[in-house]
Amino acid sequence: MEWYLMVWRKYAEFDGRARRQEYWMFQLFNILAMLALAILGGIAIAINRNFGVILFFPFALYWLAIIIPSIAVAVRRFHDTGRSGWMLLLFVALGIIPVVGFISAIIQIVFMCQDSVPGTNEYGPSPKYPDQFNSAFAMNAPNRSMGLYGQPPSAPISPEGPAISFCNTCRTMLNPGSRYCSTCGAQN
Repeated sequence: MEWYLMVWRKYAEFDGRARRQEYWMFQLFNILAMLALAILGGIAIAINRNFGVILFFPFALYWLAIIIPSIAVAVRRFHDTGRSGWMLLLFVALGIIPVVGFISAIIQIVFMCQDSVPGTNEYGPSPKYPDQFNSAFAMNAPNRSMGLYGQPPSAPISPEGPAISFCNTCRTMLNPGSRYCSTCGAQN
């Protein structure tokens, strides 16, 4: 649910990057909400036709409300895979042509399923690995070598054992030595 609300907080933010989980959780909750509203409207039409038509208004209002955040999170998702957000417009334009539209929809789904580009790209730092950006570009931070696939190496374990800390925002357990939550991206 946190991922769904995160997109609503970034309502019309087209800059930056969005993780795969943020995009797909938003789409899942949208489908569930629209399905619930459509079923409610359908049941109401079966009971009373006039009353049922009125109950389809929440469905239409919700659909109108999610247009801008859906486009924004899709653009940010394209940015996270290292592509321009304008590709979304290309896929929508190609969607008008029947066979080409089906193929472009499959290509768009493949792009949305790809993993984040590690590190920083032209659209900003990776939301998946925020410590890479902070440790590599902070003025007073020492240079740290990056581990496998550009991921930061794990923090050394003290003799007393690893210090366990939790995110102040979403209460998820933080990675050892990390100042940023890997789930919501909040600084702790």
